[in-house]
Amino acid sequence: MVRVPLTPDEVRRGQEIGALLREARGARTLMDVAVGAGISPETLRKIETGRIPTPSFTTVALLAAQVGLSLDAIWRHVEADPAAVDLGRVS
Repeated sequence: MVRVPLTPDEVRRGQEIGALLREARGARTLMDVAVGAGISPETLRKIETGRIPTPSFTTVALLAAQVGLSLDAIWRHVEADPAAVDLGRVS
């Protein structure tokens, strides 16, 4: 099976999701967030740097819960002007 290359928009969205998750992680260590989400630290590192531009929905949802972001906020962030988005942090 041949994998279809990602579009520039798909790559951009992946990079934005990664950057948003990194920003929301704040001072927490990569290890703490990764373990809390049930993924490897290397996987989180790749997501945050955009080297995994299409992480699974489940992975994004688990990471969002760990860093206190709503999935709606993540979607709005990647589909709109990031400066105009309320991050909708959840507690």
